[in-house]
Amino acid sequence: MPGECVGRVLVGKITAPFGVKGWVKIHSFTDPASNIFTYRQLLSQRGNDWQPIEFDASRPHGKGLVAHVPGCDDRNAAALLSQSKLAVSADELPPLQEDDYYWRDLEGLAVYVVTAGGRRLLGQIAHMFATGANDVMVVESTDESMDGRQRLIPWVPGQYVLEVDAAAGTVLVDWDPDF
Repeated sequence: MPGECVGRVLVGKITAPFGVKGWVKIHSFTDPASNIFTYRQLLSQRGNDWQPIEFDASRPHGKGLVAHVPGCDDRNAAALLSQSKLAVSADELPPLQEDDYYWRDLEGLAVYVVTAGGRRLLGQIAHMFATGANDVMVVESTDESMDGRQRLIPWVPGQYVLEVDAAAGTVLVDWDPDF
């Protein structure tokens, strides 16, 4: 689920109008995609303003979703909503099980590797992304990093991810520092 916006978590966006009756295409960041419609209060960003938004109908369409906003009854009205970000308050996210993390909670954590010379800083998690097999950490170097390289490290607990200490802001990985 990409980025947080001051107490809000982005869960999708309205991409474009769909048809002539005011429906819009929705790109959902939730898994499954239809979960975007299960939140108690969705917020829509237009410019710098966040406002509540409701959908009175929705359905799958192709690989995405389409939905209708009450009072949005023609293509021109739907076009005004295009490229609007959709978010929820962070406290609406469901609780996680032990050893599960929201990506937004991992971003910014320092990533260390254990070498023969001790713990060495690879950098910090800039963001995460999903592949078909597993999630991946994008680790960007910092001024204190062992080198200036960016690394893509699979998020595979027990194999590459050895320990997460969210309170200390660290992740310990088993990774070849030369890779």
